[in-house]
Amino acid sequence: MVPTMVLVADDSRDAHRREALCGLAAAVASRGEVPVTAAFGSPDEVTAAIRSVDGPKVVVPAFVAGGDVASAHLLSRIGLGGLDNVCQTAPLGAVPSIVADLAGRLGESGWSREDGVVLAADGTTGTEERQVVMDVARMLSRRLGSPVQVGYLRTWAPSVFDAVDRLRRAGRERVAVAAWRLVDGPDFELLRGLDVTAITAPLWPSELVVDTLLAQHRAVKGRLA
Repeated sequence: MVPTMVLVADDSRDAHRREALCGLAAAVASRGEVPVTAAFGSPDEVTAAIRSVDGPKVVVPAFVAGGDVASAHLLSRIGLGGLDNVCQTAPLGAVPSIVADLAGRLGESGWSREDGVVLAADGTTGTEERQVVMDVARMLSRRLGSPVQVGYLRTWAPSVFDAVDRLRRAGRERVAVAAWRLVDGPDFELLRGLDVTAITAPLWPSELVVDTLLAQHRAVKGRLA
């Protein structure tokens, strides 16, 4: 029996965000590789959705590490204790193909090697997520051949605004922002308000995201009985 992929995220903040998450779940399901259940909502709603799935299941975060504080908090609060035949993957992180896609998006947005770059993360719930964000910044810097500053919208310093200002004071008149987030949402409007040269779109929609989520599922399903 193929374990069900249960995609988990907080969808409470915006109808557009909810639509994007549901579109992602539908895209994964359309591949026909695994059954997919969307578990978006409050911790109680997500827990109930997971418990309603019969048979083995793999809980897969529908967000990137450090890119969605609300969903990270939700994931830490859902009740998986006492459930049989369930395992959980980590949020998407410093995956080379995803970082390469982010670099490509920067190029498509008009970034040039003389421009400064800020990797804009939402924030983190712990040091592991912070390390993932730093790893992504280092990988992106190597791929671009240019330094990358990290900036956060909440919970950690420096802020995105401080990171952009730091690059400007260092002589980088043009600054591009690489948005480290999976789907669009109201927080993205804060990035759009920045006085920068370019901002990349969220990582989804992209078939690469679907590929990576399915690869995560394949990597952990062997843990289930």
